Amino acid sequence: MSQFFSIHPDNPQARLVTQAVEILRKGGVIAYPTDSCYALGCQLGNKDAVERITRIRGFDGKHNYTLVCADFSELATYAKVDNQQFRLLKQLTPGPYTFILPATREVPRRLQQAKRKTIGLRVPDNAIAKALVQEMGEPIMSASLMLPSDEQPLFDAWEIRERLEHHVDLVIEGGYCGLEPTTVVDLSDDNVEVIRKGLGDTSLFE
Repeated sequence: MSQFFSIHPDNPQARLVTQAVEILRKGGVIAYPTDSCYALGCQLGNKDAVERITRIRGFDGKHNYTLVCADFSELATYAKVDNQQFRLLKQLTPGPYTFILPATREVPRRLQQAKRKTIGLRVPDNAIAKALVQEMGEPIMSASLMLPSDEQPLFDAWEIRERLEHHVDLVIEGGYCGLEPTTVVDLSDDNVEVIRKGLGDTSLFE
């Protein structure tokens, strides 16, 4: 059965954040709030935990995994970014965007999109998510918490626990964070393409 933490959405309790990160470091999978919707997260280098998220979400080999980063400066460690992209990313982070970019060698190969060698990256504007990633000291491998049988992401922590209590190790209740997932923007080649319209404004790309 999964653990359940209630963490303050504006002033996350350091003790609970530390305990949540300990669960991640031990190979756990957590459900946690972001600035768009709830997400599943695990340690980026833990193969078994990544496979658990893959099974929960029902992903196929075409999906781009996402690394949730602490701040803008961390993006360049995990993705190849040119000057124009750099300016765009700086303008839009933190915020409800996921950017698809060519992965660097810091990204485990199993997390890269198989054919294109890309990775999703994002910097959320959410105090709990920020605290978790900062305490972790590295990005959290994440995916929006939308189950294969559902048409929209899960948003209620109690329902998440009820439905996933035997599949995740921790559910973090951190207040309402919305139903809309991030806007996904593909910057992996010369063309900027919005591949999913979500919470983030898309007018900059049109």
